[in-house]
Amino acid sequence: MSFPWLLRFGAVCGVLVGLSIGVPGVIESFTGETAATSFVIALGAAFGAPALIAFQLHQGNAAGRFGDFAFAVNLVGFGLFTGVAFALNAVIFFLDAAVAAELLRGPARLAILGATVVFVAGTVLFTVSMARARVYPRLPVYGYGVFLVALALAAPLPDSLLTSGLHVAVCASLIWLSLSVWSAAARRGDLGARSGRTADAALSGRGTHSGRVV
Repeated sequence: MSFPWLLRFGAVCGVLVGLSIGVPGVIESFTGETAATSFVIALGAAFGAPALIAFQLHQGNAAGRFGDFAFAVNLVGFGLFTGVAFALNAVIFFLDAAVAAELLRGPARLAILGATVVFVAGTVLFTVSMARARVYPRLPVYGYGVFLVALALAAPLPDSLLTSGLHVAVCASLIWLSLSVWSAAARRGDLGARSGRTADAALSGRGTHSGRVV
């Protein structure tokens, strides 16, 4: 498995998770939350971790040790929040309102709050690491930090134009970062291909030269 392939895979996952947040957000601004949009958000969250790994691989050593720590916290937070998103959108959404309210008054509420705290902390730390590394454009970096945190904190609120707008802003930030990763993967792939052709040509030349000597 090549490094450029990992970057491309992560970039595709970043686009998918962005679309799984943004498209339902646009639809819900007209229809409100539906079973279909909730299901898309629930499944789309699974693509967040591979995208985050690609984001970190792209900035690499430029992020330093702080970047490694921030990535680790954000990755754990993403995993926890993926579970929260799946539970809220693919399970609790389909429960009777009274049952859902009773469920969220119990230990599940503490679990959701804890996961949200870790996710928010990791997102803020990773945003700082990207800003310090200066590998990505600044606008999507700050969009990643501001809008993802705002979206997580707004999760308990009823659907509105504000929450739909946050969905779209998060989508745009994730896709922008993912396109930066994709471009970097393409450059690495081209460089690797040129290096391979140069090495083949050098070996071929040596073989020809050896034949003439003999």
